[in-house]
Amino acid sequence: MPSPLPHRAPATEAHPGEAAPAAVAHDNNAVAPGRIWQVITASSVGTVIEWYDFYIFGSLTPIISTLFFPEDNPVAALLSTLALFATGFVVRPFGAIVFGRLGDLVGRKYTFLLTLLLMGGSTFCIGLVPTYAQIGLAAPLILLVLRLVQGLALGGEYGGAATYVAEHAPDNRRGYYTSFIQTTATVGLFVSIAVIVGTRMAVGEAAFGDWGWRIPFLVSFFLIIASYYIRRRLHESPLFAQMKAQGKTSASPLRDSFVQPENRRLVLLALFGATMGQGVVWYTGQFYAYFFLQTVLRIDLVAASTVLCVALLLGTPFFVYFGHLSDRIGRKRIIMTGLLCAVLFTIPLFYGLHAYAGPVTQVTPATVDAAGRAVPAVLRAAAPNLPMLTVLVFCLVLFVTMVYGPIAAYLVELFPTKVRYTSLSLPYHVGNGIFGGLVPLIATALVAWAAAQPGGFLREYSIYFGLLYPVVVALVCLLIGSAKMKDLRNVRIMD
Repeated sequence: MPSPLPHRAPATEAHPGEAAPAAVAHDNNAVAPGRIWQVITASSVGTVIEWYDFYIFGSLTPIISTLFFPEDNPVAALLSTLALFATGFVVRPFGAIVFGRLGDLVGRKYTFLLTLLLMGGSTFCIGLVPTYAQIGLAAPLILLVLRLVQGLALGGEYGGAATYVAEHAPDNRRGYYTSFIQTTATVGLFVSIAVIVGTRMAVGEAAFGDWGWRIPFLVSFFLIIASYYIRRRLHESPLFAQMKAQGKTSASPLRDSFVQPENRRLVLLALFGATMGQGVVWYTGQFYAYFFLQTVLRIDLVAASTVLCVALLLGTPFFVYFGHLSDRIGRKRIIMTGLLCAVLFTIPLFYGLHAYAGPVTQVTPATVDAAGRAVPAVLRAAAPNLPMLTVLVFCLVLFVTMVYGPIAAYLVELFPTKVRYTSLSLPYHVGNGIFGGLVPLIATALVAWAAAQPGGFLREYSIYFGLLYPVVVALVCLLIGSAKMKDLRNVRIMD
C-alpha cells in the first residue's frame, strides 16, 4: 500500500459559476466529501442523459431500418442502419480532439455544457425527421448528419466528466469516485431501454412501429434542459483554474498531446493496452448481447429488454466495487483480468444464450399489405429460459465492470493536467468509438458472410462467427497491456 498522503488545509472554493480564486492553492486531497458528491452527481446526470441519447438510436435499429431505408432488402437495410449507427462512433475521436482541445484551453465546465446541448438538440431532431416513404433519400441523409453531431458531442463529454471528477477527488480514492462516472454508460443504456419498452407498452406495438418510436427521442429535450440547469451551477475545476491563473496551461494541447514523444507514447499505450480491449468488451457484453437476443435468437423486445435490464441492475454496483478495489491493488491487474475473462468466456456464454433461447417458431406468415409491399413473416423464440439468459448476460456485464470500472482513474493518472482532457479523450474514444462501436456492424457482417458459405463448419456456426472480432481485439489488448502498462494507482495529481 502507498504511504498515507499528507494533509493540507482545505482550499477556499469559488461560488457556482465562478473560477477558483487565483491566490488560493487547490489541493484535491482536501476537498470536502460533500463537494465531491455534488460534482459527481452533476457530472453523472448529464453523462447518463448523453448516453441515453446516443443509445436509443441503437436500441431502435430494427425499427429505424424499416422506416428510413428501402424495404425490398431487409438485410441491406439492417446493415445500412448499423452503419449509420456506427458513424456516431467513428466520429467520436474527432469530437475528442475538438472538445478536448477546447477543454484544455478554455475550461472543463463550459466544454461539457456545450457537448450536452449539442447531443440533446440532435437527438430531439431525430425524433422529427420524416421517413424514407415521405422524403426518400433525404431521410437517411438527415439522420446521418444528426448522428455525426451526436458522435462529436459524445467525443467531448466523457473526457470532461472524468477529468472534472478526478480533479476534485483525493488521490487515494480516485478509482472509487471516478467509478461512478463509469456507471453512466450502462445506466444510460438501461434508461434508454426502459423508456423504449415503457413507450411501446403504453401505445401498443403497431402504434410504436408507426410513430411511437419518436417519443424516446423527443423526451430527450426535457432531460437535457434539467441536466443543463444542474451543470450550469457548477464552477470550473479548481485545479485547471489554478493552472490557468498561473499561466501554466498548454498553449497547444494537440501538439503537446500527440507530437511530444513521451506523451504520444502514453496515448498509444492507453489505446492499445487498455481502451481498445475495454471498448470491444463493453459493446459485446451489453449492446451486442441485446442485439443478438433480438435479431439472432428472435426473442421478443420486452423479454430481451427484461433480461438485459435485470443483468445491468445486478452488474452496475460492480463498476464501483472494482473502481474502489483498484485504489487498493492497482488498476492494471483488474483491467487485464477482465480482458482475460472476456477472451476465454465470451463465445461459450453466447453459445449458452443460444441454448437457453429455445426453438424459433413462426408467429405470423409472410403477407402483402394494402399498398402491395411485402410483409415478412414474424419469427419468435417459443419458450426462452429468461432466468438463465439473465445469468449469462450478467456474466458478460461483470467482465465489462472489470475493464471499465478502473479505467477512468487509470487514464486521468496517466496524463498531466495541462493536456489531460485532450490526451485521455482521444485514446478513449478511438478505443470505444472505433474498435468498440463497430462491434455490431462488423459482427453482423461476419455472421452474414459465414451464413452465405456453402455448408460446412462456417455455416453451421455462423451466428457465433461475428464474436471472433471482439475476442481477437481483446486478446491483442491483453497481450500489449500485460507487457507494457504500468500499474498506476493513487498518483499525486497535483504533481
